[in-house]
Amino acid sequence: MCRVHRLHPDDGTVGVTAIDKRAVDGPVQVRRLGLHGDLQADRAHHGGPDKAVYVLDTAEADHWAGVLGTDVGPGRLGENLRVAGYPVDDAEIGERWRVGGAELEVTGPRTPCATFARWVARPGWVREFTARGRTGVYLRVLSTGPVAAGDTLEVLDRPGHGVTVAGWFTRKDPADAARLLAHEAATGWQMAGYLRTYVLAAHRRSEDAIPGS
Repeated sequence: MCRVHRLHPDDGTVGVTAIDKRAVDGPVQVRRLGLHGDLQADRAHHGGPDKAVYVLDTAEADHWAGVLGTDVGPGRLGENLRVAGYPVDDAEIGERWRVGGAELEVTGPRTPCATFARWVARPGWVREFTARGRTGVYLRVLSTGPVAAGDTLEVLDRPGHGVTVAGWFTRKDPADAARLLAHEAATGWQMAGYLRTYVLAAHRRSEDAIPGS
């Protein structure tokens, strides 16, 4: 479990960043807008109920430790939770989990930004992290509760539409967009607003395509 350690000056429009997350001892209450005691400096892009918790696969942290040639400890890449033994990027969008006492929903992928690049201080970082295609996932909090290091991740529901976080992030396939929109219409599931923008754009590409072109 990781939450903000302290704010750092940043050259972006907000002037500070809360990307510096550090591990905490004991259980932490997960609330609708994230972990108790955590914050997002730029809430327009890095917060709100659809991006309440950011989760990274331990395997990805290990990969980047090798690339960077340095330790990538808990929270180093801005994550709140680091999960071992379950490939979180292969979760379907809308998948529901129970972790500790909280029920959570996968809303979509992280999009690496300039703040992230400045924090890592590696030339070409956004391009490199994007090309890897396994950026970690954002979660919506469906039911609040305490979460602690060592808690298990239980998959409560997998929607069945087949659109994974990594698959969507790397392709933004119009067919996947159609699947997500159809799933929403059929079930009443509510797609995250930040994701909808990209889903609708991809869907319009298919509608605008000229048959036989």
